[in-house]
Amino acid sequence: MVIQGRALSAADLGLIRRLLETHPDWHRTQLSKELCRHWRWRTLGGQIKDMACRSLLRKLDARGLIRLPSPRKPGRGSQLARVWAPHDTSSLEGALQSFQPIRVVDARNGRENASLFSCLLQEYHYLSYRTSVGETMRYLAFDEGDRPLGCLLFGAAAWKARDRDAFIGWSARSREQNLSLVANNSRFLILPWARIPHLASHLLSLCLRRLSADWEARYNHPIVLVETFVERDRFRGTCYRAANFIKVGQTAGRTRQDRNHSITTPVKDIYVYPLHRRFRERLCQLSR
Repeated sequence: MVIQGRALSAADLGLIRRLLETHPDWHRTQLSKELCRHWRWRTLGGQIKDMACRSLLRKLDARGLIRLPSPRKPGRGSQLARVWAPHDTSSLEGALQSFQPIRVVDARNGRENASLFSCLLQEYHYLSYRTSVGETMRYLAFDEGDRPLGCLLFGAAAWKARDRDAFIGWSARSREQNLSLVANNSRFLILPWARIPHLASHLLSLCLRRLSADWEARYNHPIVLVETFVERDRFRGTCYRAANFIKVGQTAGRTRQDRNHSITTPVKDIYVYPLHRRFRERLCQLSR
């Protein structure tokens, strides 16, 4: 099986069970760190994938394949309390030029920005928002009067997507090695009171110009391709096309947990945006 982008063998499952049996006093963090070291499961920057490993363990526990010790305290993902941050909701209408210069900032720079980012997505995005783990970049956009316009979240790419994988042309092995070089735009919100033509594609362009450099500064590796999945019954993907994203196909309408092909989900159009001229060569190469 594949969980959190990692293929698990019977031997891997046996190792987890032996560690649980041999060290009944270990908490979940100790277990996940030991597994990361044993598997050499690290980011390109050399950090162990502790959060991904803990998520993997929780999913194995939910399937009844292992039994984890009780958590010492509730995880961030289990906290359902909504975040509120004061923000200006006055109507913003007019030509894009009227609101320039528009600036995009890293939402993790400052507690106020972090709270505002979470608040806006929770309140106004149709998918809402809890938190995000792993490698992510979070951006807030403001107009010249420091009024919020929208926010964007980039995170881990989908483990598999048939039409995307065919467009790239990589093998299963090269995908496993290089998937971290692809980022997924999983949330994109233009605030409902900002009715400004061409704003969405403009914000995408501003973020894409800095995304790879920001990612490398934080995680010690670049991004060479951006993907996004647009729910076709809800959106037309106009802003992505206007920002020069390439439509490469669609999803199969199933989830990663749909092992019996019985769970249906909305079909989504797949769009990608290359950030590197030789992105295929970079994504398909194999390390020795």
